[in-house]
Amino acid sequence: MREEDLDWAVYHRIPETGDITVEDLVADTGFEPGAVTASLERLEHYLLIRKTGKMVRLLSIQESLIECQCRHTREDLPFVIENGVIRAKRSEE
Repeated sequence: MREEDLDWAVYHRIPETGDITVEDLVADTGFEPGAVTASLERLEHYLLIRKTGKMVRLLSIQESLIECQCRHTREDLPFVIENGVIRAKRSEE
């Protein structure tokens, strides 16, 4: 199976609201754990999901756009995002 097809299948097994564990995602998809983990890493790199520990959730369009902006203009932004919380940068950051 191509990576794109695997990613599509994994992405669509993540609930639109709420979280799912990686183990449940492996069970739901029937794919090998290593394949699911690699897919989740790609999906997170492309700012489509957030993986926190063993939990996975979809990013909203707004979250994805903000994360994208932060990734590409990090030094210029007056704020940082940490664990889903937006806060103003301190002068020493």
